[in-house]
Amino acid sequence: MSADLNDLIADLTRRMDGAIESLRRDLSGLRSGRASPNLLEPVRVEAYGSEVPLSQVGSIAVPEARMLTVSVWDRTVVGAVERAIRDSGLGLNPSTDGQTVRVPIPALTEERRNELARAASRYAENGKISVRGVRRDGMEQTKALEKKSDISQDDMKTWTDAIQKLTDQYIKKVDDIFADKEREIKQV
Repeated sequence: MSADLNDLIADLTRRMDGAIESLRRDLSGLRSGRASPNLLEPVRVEAYGSEVPLSQVGSIAVPEARMLTVSVWDRTVVGAVERAIRDSGLGLNPSTDGQTVRVPIPALTEERRNELARAASRYAENGKISVRGVRRDGMEQTKALEKKSDISQDDMKTWTDAIQKLTDQYIKKVDDIFADKEREIKQV
């Protein structure tokens, strides 16, 4: 029986690690002063009938410290790229020059730092929601096993406690990652 619990915990751990990596990727896009292609990584563009990552419709470059450019490959999605960047919640105001979208990076004012901290908080909350979703799946698998009499009620209690303990560890990781990013953003 315990091998099954170990397998379940290993699977849940792998999936929760994925949620943490996704959070780190999202947070890497929140800048703390300099232009970085990672800043636009979470931006999704409405193109070809679905939402696709910005990196699939153009290439992102950093021509200077406070400027990003997106060279859009297909002229028909230039407007959608500009709109997606403007509506991304990153506080950026892009402008179009042919098939190139220029994205000036404004200086970080106190108000801008607070906006970025709020965005980081939203990403962290999404990370927690992902972790809780993995926990829910694990709990449902455990209940199904107990219902089929594959595990006893005592085993179920042990399994649910292990799943909850794992979840608490990952929620704390999310909180720690967010706290570090918030400190980095608020640092003048």
